[in-house]
Amino acid sequence: MSERVVIDPLTRIEGHLRVELDWDPEAKTIDKAWSETTQYRGLEEIVKGRDPRDVWAFLMRICGVCTSTHAIASVAAVENALGITPPKQAQRIRDIVLGAQEVQDHVIHFYHLHALDWVDVASIATYEGDDLAAKAYDFARAIGSTWKGNTMERFAAVEQKVKDIVASGQLSIFTGGYWGHPAYKLPPEANLMAVSHYLDALEFQRSMIRIVTTFGGKNPHPNFLVGGMACTIDPDRSESVNQVQLDQIRGWIAETLEFVNECYVPDGLAILSVYGGPNRPGAEDPATSPDWFTIGATAPNFLAVGRSGAIHSGNPAETRVESGDLHHDIKPGVILDGNLELLPFDPDRLTEGIATAWYTYADGAKELHPSEGETTAKYTGPKPPYRPAVDDGPWLADSEDGKYTWSKAPRYDGRPMQVGPAARVLVAYLQEDPHTVELVNLAVDRLGIEPLQLNSTAGRTLARAVEAATAARRLSEAFDQFVTNLKKGDTKVFDDSKWAPSSWPTKATGYSFVEVARGNLSHWITIKRGKVERYQAVVPTTWLASGRDDAGVAGPYEEALGGASSATPHPLVDPTQPLEALRTVHSFDPCMSCAVHVLDPDQNLLGTVTS
Repeated sequence: MSERVVIDPLTRIEGHLRVELDWDPEAKTIDKAWSETTQYRGLEEIVKGRDPRDVWAFLMRICGVCTSTHAIASVAAVENALGITPPKQAQRIRDIVLGAQEVQDHVIHFYHLHALDWVDVASIATYEGDDLAAKAYDFARAIGSTWKGNTMERFAAVEQKVKDIVASGQLSIFTGGYWGHPAYKLPPEANLMAVSHYLDALEFQRSMIRIVTTFGGKNPHPNFLVGGMACTIDPDRSESVNQVQLDQIRGWIAETLEFVNECYVPDGLAILSVYGGPNRPGAEDPATSPDWFTIGATAPNFLAVGRSGAIHSGNPAETRVESGDLHHDIKPGVILDGNLELLPFDPDRLTEGIATAWYTYADGAKELHPSEGETTAKYTGPKPPYRPAVDDGPWLADSEDGKYTWSKAPRYDGRPMQVGPAARVLVAYLQEDPHTVELVNLAVDRLGIEPLQLNSTAGRTLARAVEAATAARRLSEAFDQFVTNLKKGDTKVFDDSKWAPSSWPTKATGYSFVEVARGNLSHWITIKRGKVERYQAVVPTTWLASGRDDAGVAGPYEEALGGASSATPHPLVDPTQPLEALRTVHSFDPCMSCAVHVLDPDQNLLGTVTS
C-alpha cells in the first residue's frame, strides 16, 4: 500500500512549491505525484488600466531572477500591438542582455541550485585515502577540463575549507543536504573538483550581471523601453555606453566563453557520465546504479520558438525581425508524441485550463486562449496548516472541485508540453544547427544515449550545459554585430514615431514569444483607449508545474515524478531524505515566482498599488 510523502517547501528554487508523492515502500518507487503551487499570481490584474508603455516595469517584477526576460517580453508584446519595430541596434542590445542572463541562469542553476543533488559535499571531509587534491587535479585533466582554477593548490585549499566547515558543525551554504545518501555516486575527487568549481562559479557569474547592468543601468531590475532601449550609445562620451564599457564587455564575454567551455561543459559531461548511460559505473546493477537518462521523463511533447534568446513580436512563424541577425536560421516548432519530426508551431492552438487550479473563468469556461485569458482567483483549498485528506487525491484538494494548485494548465493542441533547454536543443538539433549537433553528438557518443533521452532528469541537466555553450557563442556574435554597426555610425536605439498615444488605434492587441532560460515565455496584451484592458503572461514554469487538466492528464513535473513516460520507475529510497525527487524537480529549474504571486488565504486586502 502506498504512503504519502510531502515535500513542502521544495527548496533551491525561486518561490514556493509543494510536491505530494504516493510512495511504494516495497518497490521504493513513486507511483503518483501532484505539483502544488502555493502562491497566487496576480500581476496581470495589477497592470490593468495602466499605460502600456509602463507595464514592463511592473511585469519584470514577476520574479527577482528572470527580470529582463519579462521586461523584454512585455515591450515586444506592446510593440506588436502598436506596430512598432525597434531599431536594429536596440534589438542587438536586447540579444546581448538576454544572452548574458541566459548563460548566468544556467551556470547558477547547475552549480548552485542543482549540483548538490549530484555532489556529496561532506564526503570530502570524511575522505581518508591518498592526496585528494592531487586526485582531483588528475580527475579534472582526465575529463578534459582545462579550467584555470584546476590547480592542486586550489583543490587543497577547498578541501581544507570544507573540512573546517564540517568540523565546525555550521555547514553554512551546505546546510540541509542529505550527505551520505546512497543516491550519491561520484568519487571523492570528483566531489572536490565540483565543490571547487561551485565556488569559482560564484565569482564568475558576476560578469554576466555587469553586462546587463551596463546596458540596463542597474540590476536586478534593469531599464527597458517600448520602441527600443533606454540607454544611449556614444563611444566618446562618459555619460553614455562608451568605448571603455565596450572593452569591459568584450572582456566579460571572453570570461564567459572560457568558463562555459573549459569548466561547465566538461563538468556536466563528467558528472552525468557517472549517473547515466550504459557506460556509467555499476551499470550491470540498475538497482544500486539507476540510469538517470531513463528516469524523470515527461510526455514526449516539446515546444520551442527558436534557440535560447529568440524574441518574437507576434507570430514567430511570420515575424522574424526581433532578434537581430542571430535566430533566423532556426524556425519555431513542436515535437509531438515522441516522433522526432519538427512540426510547425501554431499559437492559435494554445490554451490555459483551470480544472485543478484555484481560478474561475467567466461563463463557466474550462480553458481559454491566452489572448482571452483571465486571472480571477477563487481559492477553495484548506487553510494552513494543511490537513491530510481521507481519499487518495492531493491533500490540498480540500473541496469537491478537486483543485489543488495556483498554476494553470497550459496545453498545446490539448497536450502538456515540455519547454526549456531540452526542447530547444532538440528543435535546433533536428534543424541541424552545427554547434548544437556537435555538442549533442559528443554527449551521445561519450554517454551512449539517444537524443530523445534529453527527456529525462539527467537529459535536462545535460541540455542546459549544451545550451550554455551555444548561448555563450551567440552572445559573443551579438556583441560583435553590435560593435560592427557602431563603427558604421549606427547608434540609434529608439524609435519614437509611435510613442504618443494619439498615434495609436482605439483598440489594439499584441503578443510576444521569447525563449528564456527555463523555456517558452509569452505575453499577451489588449490595449483600449490608451490603457491596458487585458494582460496575460504564460511562463515556462506554468507550462511545467501545471496540475492535471480537464482530461486528468498530469503536468510535466507530475509526469516526470510519477508518470508512465519514463523507461524506469522513479526511485525514492528514503522518504525522509527525498533526494531523488529533488533531483528530478530541480532538473526543470523551477521558478514559482514566475508562475504565481501572493495571496492572503483569508482574503484580506494586503495593500493598494497606485500609479
